[in-house]
Amino acid sequence: MVMLQILNDKTALIRHIIRVLHERADAKKVFTDNELDRQTGAGVLLLLGPGINKKSKSGGPCLILNKRSLKVRQPGDLCFPGGSITPRLDAPLAKLFSLPVTSLGRWQYWSQWKRTHPQAARLLALLWATGLRESLEEMRLNPFGAKFLGPMPPQNLVMFQRKIYPMVTWIQRQKRFFPNWEVEKILYIPLRELLNPANYSRYRLRMKFPANAEPSNLTRDYPCFRFQNNSDIEILWGATFRITTVFMEYVFGFKPPDLETLPVIEGSLDQTYLTGQGTKFQSFLQIAIYSIVSMLNKLFSC
Repeated sequence: MVMLQILNDKTALIRHIIRVLHERADAKKVFTDNELDRQTGAGVLLLLGPGINKKSKSGGPCLILNKRSLKVRQPGDLCFPGGSITPRLDAPLAKLFSLPVTSLGRWQYWSQWKRTHPQAARLLALLWATGLRESLEEMRLNPFGAKFLGPMPPQNLVMFQRKIYPMVTWIQRQKRFFPNWEVEKILYIPLRELLNPANYSRYRLRMKFPANAEPSNLTRDYPCFRFQNNSDIEILWGATFRITTVFMEYVFGFKPPDLETLPVIEGSLDQTYLTGQGTKFQSFLQIAIYSIVSMLNKLFSC
């Protein structure tokens, strides 16, 4: 009941999240080897903010997710904005966004991380820059309107060689996003809904991959969150689900019901899940970002 009440107080909720993440996800848990594989590491934003109610234009705190388009791998999945590290872009941005007046620099534990875990602090800054850059590209998130609340331990993807590093983020003022070709739409899931055990199910997936692929024609059960979005049913599962439930346990002490007790939802995956149906191309925004980062790189190298 106390945790539900805190959802009505934005300031108290943000303070609580910052404190809990600092206690539960320290540098040693986020970077177990104090290293980061730049080939497989990905920085993503566990994005939180006020929901948008059509009548009041505001709402309770929500988890904000992207739904992946048919043109990318894992089409239809709900995911956090973010992506792979691009060192030549993200290294100068990491310096920018860790300045004292910017997002990471204003995090109350930043000085402590730099003093006690300098290598981990550098990696954290790189991942934060990656998450902001990718979120700008994917959904036009304003990087200067993002408040850093803390990191979480990484999660490994099961079907792809990638480790996801979530950065918990709060946005307040940005009310509209503009998805690019990678994103079908943006969803707001109220945290109250994530605290309701009745919204969890067992996702029974039949995997219809080619005979020469592994795994092939398997059926597996996964825990998932079922969200009624107007007339559509959205399923949150996989690594994004795992990260979300870890966050909910950290912050609210909430755990979903045991998998064996959950109702079954049927689904299937085929080859397009691994490849997507379209091809990637470079947008005008990406070109602009490369130009801006190039200028920043020259500035910081002086």
